[in-house]
Amino acid sequence: MKFDWTKTGHRMHKQGMALGTLLASTLLAIHPAQAGSVSRIEASGSKITISFDDLVEGASAFSLLGPDRIAIDVQGGKAGQGGYAAGIVKAVRQGQYDPNTARIVFDLDRPAVITEGRFSADGKSLQLNLQPVGQGQIANGRQSFLPPMNFRAEPPRKSYSVKMPLGKPRDSVNLPKIYGPSDTSRPLVVIDAGHGGHDPGTVSPHGGKYEKNVVLALARAIRDRLVAGGRVRVALTRDSDEFLVLEERYGIARRLNADLFISLHADAAGNEDASGATVYTLSEVASDREAAKLAARENKANIINGINLGGATRDVSSILIDLTQRETMNVSADFAKLLHREGSRQMAFRKIPHRFASFVVLKAPDTPSVLFEAGYLTNKDDVAFLNSGDGRSRVATGVASAIESHFARKLAMR
Repeated sequence: MKFDWTKTGHRMHKQGMALGTLLASTLLAIHPAQAGSVSRIEASGSKITISFDDLVEGASAFSLLGPDRIAIDVQGGKAGQGGYAAGIVKAVRQGQYDPNTARIVFDLDRPAVITEGRFSADGKSLQLNLQPVGQGQIANGRQSFLPPMNFRAEPPRKSYSVKMPLGKPRDSVNLPKIYGPSDTSRPLVVIDAGHGGHDPGTVSPHGGKYEKNVVLALARAIRDRLVAGGRVRVALTRDSDEFLVLEERYGIARRLNADLFISLHADAAGNEDASGATVYTLSEVASDREAAKLAARENKANIINGINLGGATRDVSSILIDLTQRETMNVSADFAKLLHREGSRQMAFRKIPHRFASFVVLKAPDTPSVLFEAGYLTNKDDVAFLNSGDGRSRVATGVASAIESHFARKLAMR
């Protein structure tokens, strides 16, 4: 397959996300510019399908306990009535939470979580997959689902908007070498090996392996596999035992105008039976307690002797509330699903493979980004797999296949 990733298409994508829109609040009543009514709800077995008669802005889900329920808030939606329920869902209720939000509540006959959710290609239906879990495994936080960009209702209009340029990231580190084709129209992927230097990351109780060394070896293997494929260009944030503050990592990707950013890590858990890979994408509300704890731990990498060496830059702190970041987060979530699909052919993933948390390293507003935990250094089998030549090769094959599929899909959509 030959890519035709033109400079024009790449430039238009970057310019489209180069301005943030900060919407000023008003005292006026807010009404959706376009609202889709809930026309049908069908819950059968472990699947839920919500249909709309017009476009909506998006949806988010959260769990409620005692009794067990899952609530879906549909932004830019109007509530209908009732719905069909069978299987895990025993009853459906819906109502208008506010003028711009329809709330649907699914009463469950046993605890369950949403393992996957996606809108249809035309944006007029949302399908959710449920999985029964133990009471202690109920997700704590919201999961967000966005329709394809071409099929989203306009958000509520307010009195005025102010546009401002995002600014540039810090230029405190030298830019790394770019490997692969010399054709600059080819997409560029930046691979970030976590930790490094004085920060070893997790230290495995099985052989004393350092996370910083394990992920650097994985990053090099992924780079070599992508270069051999010849379809994309690739750069590493670090190719040695070097420490970078978190903002510098995604700052490198932004300065290179990267099309995709992947931060590599290896997890740790008190339970040595915990194993398998996980993909994280950005959300200010973590999908569960475990994701929140992991983000808090990883985000402390900047702090040395009580001094924070990073600190969010002005453009990042403001853009986190900006609606234009929705597109970046949506692309990131789509790639996370691809990474699970392609990677699961080569390695084991956790039961809930895609999770959400507020990782600093994922906060580039205009670069689709994921954090990939390749396995657990506290698990004996994962350690052996990640430190073997065959294991690194399989991880590299799975990640590279997802990257190539991601850009092939973008090319096909164009």
